[in-house]
Amino acid sequence: MPITDETQRFAALSARLTGFDAGDLAATGLVEVYRSVAAERLGADRYERLLREPPDPEDLRSAARDVTYLWYTGSWPGPRPALVSPRAYAEALVWKAAGLTAPAAAPGGYGSWAEGDER
Repeated sequence: MPITDETQRFAALSARLTGFDAGDLAATGLVEVYRSVAAERLGADRYERLLREPPDPEDLRSAARDVTYLWYTGSWPGPRPALVSPRAYAEALVWKAAGLTAPAAAPGGYGSWAEGDER
């Protein structure tokens, strides 16, 4: 998928909101997916305003929280958060921030749970 100016602006916004740099976010392979989800869920006007303005007005702070939630959980927030995809679960920033791998996302094979961690 080609990197567009809009994708770059979304990555820059996401880096400011999450505290992860744009390279870390790009490594998830989800920048364009999350850009699309955010644009759809926020609506064109709010989404564009979020990309160009600091999130000061209350509606933009809420939008910024929603985008941050998306990056950290792989889900869009709401009464019933909607997981974007299994990959979004595995790449959620919450796991990276904690220095962990998402449970069941990278299984080590039969009986691997019984092997000790030899660090």
